[in-house]
Amino acid sequence: MVIGIDPGTATVGFSLVSGTKKNPVIHEYGILQTPPLPKEKMPDRLVEIGQDLEQLINKFKPTHAVVEDLFFFKNQKTVISVAQSRGVILFVLRKNNIEINSLTPLQIKQTVTGYGRADKAQMQNMVKRIFKLDEIPKPDDAADSLAMAWIGLPM
Repeated sequence: MVIGIDPGTATVGFSLVSGTKKNPVIHEYGILQTPPLPKEKMPDRLVEIGQDLEQLINKFKPTHAVVEDLFFFKNQKTVISVAQSRGVILFVLRKNNIEINSLTPLQIKQTVTGYGRADKAQMQNMVKRIFKLDEIPKPDDAADSLAMAWIGLPM
C-alpha cells in the first residue's frame, strides 16, 4: 500500500491506495486539518499532524510513501511552516519504516499528465480518469495526494 501526502500546515492532503497503476484501488483519501493560528500554536499543529498521520499508518499499514517536495514560495512565512510540517511527516514515515519518495510538483505533473506545467484542472481531471471516479476528488489537497500515491504504485 502507498500513502500519498501533500504537506501543509492548515491542511495536509493524504491518500492510501493499493493495486497497480493500471488498476489502482483507493482505500481512503482526505485531509488532516488543524485549527488556524493564533487559535492553535505552530508546535501544537505539528504534533496534531504527526499524531493524525500516525493513526492513518497504524490503520492502513502503508509500506511506501510519495511526498510532495517543497518548491519556491513567494511567501517566506508559508515556506517555513510547510517545511516544518513536511519535516514532521518525514519523521513519522521513517519512524514507521516506510520507504519515502519525494517528488517536486513539476515531476508529479509530468508523470500524471505528461506535461510538467499542467494546471490544477488538468491534474484533477487526470486523477478522476486514473481512478475511474464519477467526480473530481475534493478538496484539492486530497486530489493531489491521490496523484502522488498513484505514482508510487507498481506497473
